[in-house]
Amino acid sequence: MAHTSTQTVQSKGIYYGLPTFPADLKNLKAIVAGANGISGQHMIRAMSQEPERWSEIYALSRRPPLDKGSLGPRTQHVPVDFLTAPEEIAKILKENNVQADYVFFFAYLQPPPKPGQSLWSNAEELCEVNGRLLRHCLLALSLASIRPNRFVLQTGLKQYGGHLGPIHTPHQEDDPRVTIEPNFYYLQEDILFKWCRQNATQWNVIRPSFILGAVKDAAMNMVYPLCVYAAVQAHLTQPLVFPGDYVAWDKEQIQSTAMLNSYMSEWAALTPAAGDQAFNAGDDFPFYWSRFWPILAGWYGVPWLPPDANAEYKVMEMPHTPRGYGPKAKIHYTFTLCEWAHRPEVQKAWAEMMQLHGLAQSPFDDIERIFTFTELALIVSWPWQYSMDKARKLGWHGYVNSHEAIHEVAEDLADLAGGVEAWDGLLVAVGGDSEDLALPIGRDAAHAVVHGGQDGDGLFGDVDAGEDRSRLGDAREAIQDHVTRGKCDNCR
Repeated sequence: MAHTSTQTVQSKGIYYGLPTFPADLKNLKAIVAGANGISGQHMIRAMSQEPERWSEIYALSRRPPLDKGSLGPRTQHVPVDFLTAPEEIAKILKENNVQADYVFFFAYLQPPPKPGQSLWSNAEELCEVNGRLLRHCLLALSLASIRPNRFVLQTGLKQYGGHLGPIHTPHQEDDPRVTIEPNFYYLQEDILFKWCRQNATQWNVIRPSFILGAVKDAAMNMVYPLCVYAAVQAHLTQPLVFPGDYVAWDKEQIQSTAMLNSYMSEWAALTPAAGDQAFNAGDDFPFYWSRFWPILAGWYGVPWLPPDANAEYKVMEMPHTPRGYGPKAKIHYTFTLCEWAHRPEVQKAWAEMMQLHGLAQSPFDDIERIFTFTELALIVSWPWQYSMDKARKLGWHGYVNSHEAIHEVAEDLADLAGGVEAWDGLLVAVGGDSEDLALPIGRDAAHAVVHGGQDGDGLFGDVDAGEDRSRLGDAREAIQDHVTRGKCDNCR
């Protein structure tokens, strides 16, 4: 007879199928390392929703979280720099009486790549600095006599080599490592596994994809550059042009909302059967740019343009085939977001918006850092699809509609900025609540096609770029109807 079991799940806002835990699971203590980043701040928010379960949360980072609201009454910030000596870190932990049943590690440093190289092209430097962060944290725990029940390390999609070219889909946790170049995720896993064996601690590795979340430091955040792009195009009364080809337009690309990742990390840490296991972390929602692009344009009241099949695209060929067979991938694009952000008319528009709406932050002060991550998501031609079977079989059923999640992230960004008034120039024409996403809200926007193009490469390192022989036409001429823009009430 087949084994049957019953589980109780719950919903929190737009998040469904979330786990429940025994009522006697309470008064737990946790460390969140890297508390100032997008994942660390959301982990603190998730645990702060359950004050009886998590009685003490220690937020470890060099600076306090920029979002002071993420520090609840049970959360204490402890200033720690994981690049300092483990002895110094341990001394700080002891002085602050830090104790932990569970540790969630999100600390990450991105060394700047060499000029003209891609975001992750400096693989050796990434290994050196991020290996050191984790090693120093673990050694400090030992020196401070902190031995958690579970240590949860967050890594990500690069585990499967998707940043290097086409890989096996869907991505499964037991896929072999891709050893074309050094990967700091592998180094961190090996460091953690050894320490856990030596300290009788169980581990988890959580692997999200593109993380959707709202924090004031917008690097590695896909939503913020999308909002900037759409808002500026609305200000210029120009359409939302998709920069890739139809392969990129129609590819599936799993998203990983930061709050859902945090709920999953908590579930993994507190589930006995999940000990010493790695898990993919995704929204479990089929995300395609072809479906989302009209929705984004509808929020901002601008026309949207799909790829132009007749355009003469730039072509970049990837140097590797991470799955070990098949042709090298080619990426076709007419422009990148970084190229767009360098255009004088775009920067002039933002200056006007800053003056008009009192905007204090400019994403154009560090263009490559802010826009590269999102332009990668837009124009890559191979799919990124997670298998969630492993987690499901152990009782994880969390789900969120990624379109609704992006909408909620936009709302949160507006709140972090101090209200809608300061951000209505950035987040324009977002109408209705997230429930509106069930409707084809972009259906009334004008739909025009223009030829595209811009000079410049730099998304990936060591790639072959084809000659660009086309120019972006005057998009204003493609707009037949007057584009109206309203006040943002529902975007961050």
